[in-house]
Amino acid sequence: MKTSHFPHLILGLTLAFLYVPILFLVVNSFNEAKFSSTWGGFSLHWYRDLFSPKNRDIWEAAQRSIWIATVSSLVSMVLGTLSACALHWYRTRLQRFHYGLVYLPVIIPDLLMGISLLLFFAALGIKLGTGTILLAHITFCTSFVTVVVLGRLQGFDQSVLFAARDLGATRIVAIRRILLPLLAPGIIAGGLLCFTLSIDDFVITFFVSGPGSTTLPLKIYSMVKHSRELPLINALSTLLLTLTFLIVWWSQKLTSKSTITSTSTE
Repeated sequence: MKTSHFPHLILGLTLAFLYVPILFLVVNSFNEAKFSSTWGGFSLHWYRDLFSPKNRDIWEAAQRSIWIATVSSLVSMVLGTLSACALHWYRTRLQRFHYGLVYLPVIIPDLLMGISLLLFFAALGIKLGTGTILLAHITFCTSFVTVVVLGRLQGFDQSVLFAARDLGATRIVAIRRILLPLLAPGIIAGGLLCFTLSIDDFVITFFVSGPGSTTLPLKIYSMVKHSRELPLINALSTLLLTLTFLIVWWSQKLTSKSTITSTSTE
């Protein structure tokens, strides 16, 4: 084997290790047979069964997950943008500490963060439920929005704002008509990233959830644990995978657009 082919082989094996199980799951979601060890023919049976009234609890969990992901993303977009602007424009010793607080949820393990939030809510006497899940998701999602918007601000020409002020625009007008439109691709990309992270989160949600607050990942885990209709889980996971892929693709598209706009402005 030529040495030049070795990196390609390693890359191919790595991609196969990561994506073959996912492909196997997607293919088996269209398998008529109940067990994935045999192929019973192509069928949409499990998708029809997924949307039947008897599986109403699955869609209640999905609706709860989407609601939490949407609200946490919107709140994180506001808090993350304000945090990024503060970190970029105000350089003080206190901001170094602020930097550490912002990046902490990004780098610490989800297990540690889930336990920390659980102990925090328990110390305050807060009842676990949908509200605690929402607060937990906002906590780690805000950091991701901050990081994305900070990257957008690195290429931002602040003289544009000064020029607008010199021409008579008030601070509010300059922010609304110049700053926000230029930062919008980064803000939306951060929000979409947060939506994906929130709707897929299991570890942190597992620790801070309570009775009656089951999200879709927790529901899938429960179905797998009790071996309930495994082909149904394949169909549900395929739909969730498709949704996640579309959101990530849109987020990457907005991020690329933001980078191109920043380069052309410079």
